[in-house]
Amino acid sequence: MTECPCPVDIGTRLELLVDDYLVERLGGEVEFRLHRPTPREVVFPNQPEPIIHEEGHGLRAGHAYMTVLQDGDIYRMYYAVSRSPQGLKGPRPRLYHYAESRDGVHWETPSLGLFEYEGSTDNNIFWCEFRADGFDAHSFSPFIDTHPDTPAEHRYKAVAYTRSGDDKGLVAMSSADGIRWSRYSAGFVITDGAFDTQNLAFWDGARGGYRAYWRDFYPGPDGQRYRGIKTASSENFLDWSTGQWLYLPGTEPEQLYTNQVIPYVRAPHVLVGLPTRYVARPDSPAIEALPEPERRRAVMEKTGMARIGTDLTDTLFMSSRDGVEFRLWGEAFVRPGLRPRDNWFYGDNYAGWGIVTTAASIPGAPDEMSFYLSEGNRREHDSKVYRRYTLRQDGFVSVCASRRGGELLTRPLVFGGEQLLLNFSASAAGGLRVELQDERGVAIPGYSLAECVDVLGDDLERPVQWNGGAAPGALAGKPVKVRVSMVDADLFAFRFR
Repeated sequence: MTECPCPVDIGTRLELLVDDYLVERLGGEVEFRLHRPTPREVVFPNQPEPIIHEEGHGLRAGHAYMTVLQDGDIYRMYYAVSRSPQGLKGPRPRLYHYAESRDGVHWETPSLGLFEYEGSTDNNIFWCEFRADGFDAHSFSPFIDTHPDTPAEHRYKAVAYTRSGDDKGLVAMSSADGIRWSRYSAGFVITDGAFDTQNLAFWDGARGGYRAYWRDFYPGPDGQRYRGIKTASSENFLDWSTGQWLYLPGTEPEQLYTNQVIPYVRAPHVLVGLPTRYVARPDSPAIEALPEPERRRAVMEKTGMARIGTDLTDTLFMSSRDGVEFRLWGEAFVRPGLRPRDNWFYGDNYAGWGIVTTAASIPGAPDEMSFYLSEGNRREHDSKVYRRYTLRQDGFVSVCASRRGGELLTRPLVFGGEQLLLNFSASAAGGLRVELQDERGVAIPGYSLAECVDVLGDDLERPVQWNGGAAPGALAGKPVKVRVSMVDADLFAFRFR
């Protein structure tokens, strides 16, 4: 990461250890470690779709580009469905559908009565790609606009891809209820891109403006076109800066399909993304050894495109503090996995946009983060489905210490608040201790390692204590360094409260 000005004023905000922005030094056997989420149940559709039935029609329904919003006590899901009477080779106009949940696990598809399909409006369609008025919008993902001056009639917004003659680009959309949509812009607002995946935009309150992310192509190191991500910013959602490529320092060239960038809800000054990595592979015995070789061959024959059967996709993790420079982990955040079907196809393992809070699977345990990944792409007669994945809150990346132990030392920080809280996990033989130092690196009396009470267990917000009852609040507003000594433990995040 770019060197930060010192001292860094963190106030009382939660600081995730997803990068080295606040780290001055790691010593001993400690390292940044990417954690992987736990696959849970298939949440949608978990039964034949109750509104639009496919049985007997020979249609191919491909759910795509899901968005999940946590809106008060309602979880809102938006997803596209491609339907083609000609199967895999036919044109696939998209219909956009809506579902609701009270827990992020069990979903219902309400009858909206907005668009007619097969002679009935008894369906959950909230938008059609090809409309009678001539305006079509492809792949738009709603967000809740939390800008303090946003009128109620434009509380929900999105950017949508559309064409006008030979021109193409993104237009702005808005809605009062998240279901009934209309154009917010008269013309295109962004035009420099391919726009053929999930196009995202949101209000970025930490940086004071709107930000959009979309896909484009650039020349790769081998002379081929590579898939990459562009971003732009806006003050009013209508006038956007020129798109610029994400800066991904220190990474191998990767082809990124979707980006799924979003302000992390518990620490919105940090942007996190779950991009889809596209891996082009030639046909080979290695591909033949993957699950479902017969289906793979059938898809290649029906489409006439070898890459549809040989290329693969998985999900990565990245984070940013400015919206342009990202730390992208080269190791997969979600691997296709040890399963006999529906995971090793091009188009599987796409993360939907949105990270929500859900109840833990273990009674009494703290809430978890949930997000949703697709599987079962290009099945001839069945719809793609979405599986829920969970992760502990703030648990994307940790500073991890071995059994031999090590330590983390921060750059000088200025904080507010009275207590230092840690999100950590330790073994029965492990634990942490914390020392507060002055800018010179000298332990402050009352806050040394020797005076720190051992931090044991596993917690999201464990207060650090020192013998003698010294309280960090006495140091608020003064530059301090935080030294954390760790043994067989992970430190995910910290904050002063």
